[in-house]
Amino acid sequence: QVQLVESGGGLVQPGGSLRLSCVASRSIVSINTMGWYRQAPGKQRELVATMTSGGTTDYVDSVKGRFIISRDNAKNTLYLQMNSLKPEDTAVYYCRATLFATLNYWGQGTQVTVSS
Repeated sequence: QVQLVESGGGLVQPGGSLRLSCVASRSIVSINTMGWYRQAPGKQRELVATMTSGGTTDYVDSVKGRFIISRDNAKNTLYLQMNSLKPEDTAVYYCRATLFATLNYWGQGTQVTVSS
């Protein structure tokens, strides 16, 4: 079992940057996959980026070249660096950890609003 706490969201102008953090209650070294998802009002939750324990990353096409997922195992923390933000990036961003390939744990979410 793992608890996840996200932070770093806020209001930013188009073209700006934010860095989201997700702190886990236990070591993340052995967690199979961790990732960031987002849910905009009236839309389904979608995958943004994932990272395996081996360091393999994957991104949804709409954020490739703008967002970077990374992890600091010593701090039990997953990050999402978001650059060149667009209004369509506005959503609640959630952190997810997958254990044993089947058990998914979610954080409470952090709001990101991109607006001028």
